Amino acid sequence: MTSLATDSGVGPLLRGWREQRRLSQLELALRADSSARHISFIETGRSRPSEQMVLRLAEHLDVPVRDRNALLLAAGYAPRYQESTLDDPRLETLRAGIEQLLRGYDPYPALVVDGTYTVVAANDSIGLLLAGLPEHLLTPPLNAMRITLHPEGLAPRIRNLREWRGHLLAQMERQIALSRSQPLRDLYEEVAAYPLPEGTSDPDDREDPEPYPYFALPLRIEHDGRVLSFVSSISTFNTPMDVTVAELAIETLLPADPETVTYLRSLRR
Repeated sequence: MTSLATDSGVGPLLRGWREQRRLSQLELALRADSSARHISFIETGRSRPSEQMVLRLAEHLDVPVRDRNALLLAAGYAPRYQESTLDDPRLETLRAGIEQLLRGYDPYPALVVDGTYTVVAANDSIGLLLAGLPEHLLTPPLNAMRITLHPEGLAPRIRNLREWRGHLLAQMERQIALSRSQPLRDLYEEVAAYPLPEGTSDPDDREDPEPYPYFALPLRIEHDGRVLSFVSSISTFNTPMDVTVAELAIETLLPADPETVTYLRSLRR
């Protein structure tokens, strides 16, 4: 075994991820086909893990791709995953596929965001929801969370704002726990501090609350004198080998009632 310093290197990082995932050394060892003793030696710096062991432990700890590179560097290995820009020629096929997907989803809204909810692509129907928002929220780079929760953004138009806001903040909390991303935490603290628009009511205060679809909480948003209702679906890429691709998410808004379907389809005539 190779001796390493006990106060630096990959060991403390792996221990931090293991503790965050609430796994014992034995549980991690069983998952990774190793031994608790070997895991202990790695975490304390008494043993230098192989590159494959680092990757195997990262896989079983559900470590994000960006942080897997950090683990490899800490263990003395080269990063495994590239971080391309979205305009990189290598991603041309991916970009074309995403654009086709977004166009095909019209007339229903769909967009693509990165790991901090910056909008990197959207279809024309997203513009329907953003019409009339102030310029400072629509100046690139657009951020989906800011646009949705800002008191000058979509927030005043969302009929069930307290529920939808709670859903979005809980979603961000889960992502922060998974990725430990400081930029995402900073965004969370910013949008969580936004004041609620005047007149925002509690769900129980509504005189005639409309029933929600049983299968998902809808986004109910006012538009042009009517209320549109959507349920959200988020897709990511399986087994990504690029940091940028790993952090992309495609969000599609599916109509939650027949009235919304009819209205959106009428816009294409």
